[in-house]
Amino acid sequence: MTDSAPLRRLERQVRRRVDARLAARRVWESLPAIVQIVAAVAAAYSIAHWGIGHAYPILAITVTINSLGFSRDARPQRVAETVLGILVGVALSDGLSLLIGKGLWQLVVVLLVVFVVGRAVSSNPAFAVAAAVPSALVVILPVPDGGVFGRTIDALIGGVIALIVTALIPRDPGRAAARERRALFAAMGEALASVVDCLRDADEAAGELGLTRLRRTQPLVDAWSATLESAIAVARISPFLRSRLPELQRSSRVLVAADLTSRHLRTIARRVEFLVRDGVPRPALAEMLAQFGTGIALLGEELDDQQLVGAARSLIADLARRLDPAGVVPDADLRDAAVVLMLRPFAVDLLVGTGMPVAEARALLPPVTSS
Repeated sequence: MTDSAPLRRLERQVRRRVDARLAARRVWESLPAIVQIVAAVAAAYSIAHWGIGHAYPILAITVTINSLGFSRDARPQRVAETVLGILVGVALSDGLSLLIGKGLWQLVVVLLVVFVVGRAVSSNPAFAVAAAVPSALVVILPVPDGGVFGRTIDALIGGVIALIVTALIPRDPGRAAARERRALFAAMGEALASVVDCLRDADEAAGELGLTRLRRTQPLVDAWSATLESAIAVARISPFLRSRLPELQRSSRVLVAADLTSRHLRTIARRVEFLVRDGVPRPALAEMLAQFGTGIALLGEELDDQQLVGAARSLIADLARRLDPAGVVPDADLRDAAVVLMLRPFAVDLLVGTGMPVAEARALLPPVTSS
């Protein structure tokens, strides 16, 4: 018992350090969003307070914060939908408060109306929620000096500022997209290495590990897709990020290839895990798959290093030209040949990801000959 106490203390220390590191990373990655939100709040407050004369422009501030937020999706369309939802809720609440007054039952009526209208207007549930929160504030708080619809004006100011700031002080979600891409390619690389070990050593456990890792890649694909879509949308309206559009569009092409690659690899890993149950190593197939792994890694790295552009295409094209089962696994049975045949559409999708036309990629594949 005494020996375990130092180990527990060490474990707690390590956990605290890891937690502190993760907290610092979250703060660092959120700094662009923090700066954007704070700047937008300052602008909205200044316009509503000093420009229009509203003493307490609460909704100008809350609308700005809620519209921008810390969401991964920083697309102007998403911000505009949130702004519209809030404006609908505030305007309805102002109008209903003028007709029926303020109080508990009035609050219930307002929320019912806002929720019904919000769900009718948009299929996105967040739209109705965005409309309901400020509408409740309008009913609860006293009428401002600017009149009944003064809060609607404040909400409009906050919404417009949020949209302007989205373009003029962008968060550069391209950096987040790059992080998501690196995470995906790292995960695919680790998974593919396990599948290669499975073939090289006839290790069924390595194949199971590779398949397990590949099943975890879909959330990474989805995360990269969301951040990249957001980055492209922001770059289209931001004068500061528009020059990065070609780079982001290349990333979009690679994303499609990476998604297809992870799907192909899951199918190949399942086949390989079944194949090695006979206990026979398959070094030729392992070497072929390892070379594809190098090509996949280069496809991801060339987006960071322009000197690597074309390297992935060159390597994968060379591999595609060799994908004849009779050449890769001569005298092998149909089970081994099936793996090689599965690599043919896999190679085509990777080549398309490098920018090669699909017809040109398919033309590289050799005719399938009998062994």
